[in-house]
Amino acid sequence: MLRDVTIGQYFPGNSLIHRLDPRFKIVITLIYILMLFTGSNVVCLAVGAVYTLIAVYLSRIPLKMFWKSVKPLLPFLLITAVLNILLVDSGDVYFKWKFLKITSGGINISVFMIIRIVLLIMGSSLLTYTTSPITLTDAIERLLSPLKLLKFPVHELAMMMSIALRFVPTLIEETDKIMSAQKARGAEIDTGSFMTRAKNMISILVPLFISSFRRADELATAMECRCYNGGEGRTRLRQLRAAPRDVIALVITLIFYAAAIAVSIVFKLLTQ
Repeated sequence: MLRDVTIGQYFPGNSLIHRLDPRFKIVITLIYILMLFTGSNVVCLAVGAVYTLIAVYLSRIPLKMFWKSVKPLLPFLLITAVLNILLVDSGDVYFKWKFLKITSGGINISVFMIIRIVLLIMGSSLLTYTTSPITLTDAIERLLSPLKLLKFPVHELAMMMSIALRFVPTLIEETDKIMSAQKARGAEIDTGSFMTRAKNMISILVPLFISSFRRADELATAMECRCYNGGEGRTRLRQLRAAPRDVIALVITLIFYAAAIAVSIVFKLLTQ
């Protein structure tokens, strides 16, 4: 169940995507997000879909891993899609009952929204799947290093983001263990009314919070024992160096982004 959630996990490999500089991967991911939200037509979204499938193929990560990252959000996507289909009033009317309508505009918006979010999850998951938390922390710190001139705690921010990302799988595993333990004691977590299940969640949330605070305290103690005092004067074992493949990957991403913008403009001109 919860063990299928792959948010924040890293899958070691030697693919082309794995070997890219993490700084470039973060920038490419940001451009990719802009690409998905550039236009509001299917043709523009198809450009992003092609780019996503190429990146997934080059990463050599099975599609089932991406399916696991999308699966937990499917109920929310379906509920949002149904609301859009029933409440959006634009285009041809296919069905009408009182204030509820099923129109072509509602269907188009729902399908477009689902595809866009699925692609967004796949693209952002690809970043964490192919980049270790330590490397990702170094990349974030290097990208935000100009903010050090403004006395901004860049290293501390990058460290907090890395720790939070690192402990997502740990908390998911801890939650699954607590749920199994409570079920073994006779707790009915998945049955009953909504209010009953909400009350039963207290038996999971309380030990989960206690375990999280204890783990955070142990981590703080371990960092203090290793004389951790922030990013001042720290050195790195691995130095980040850009390679020609990083520049090529960035240029290809910009080409896809430009294509998405061009398609969006052409589509608007044709529909006017």
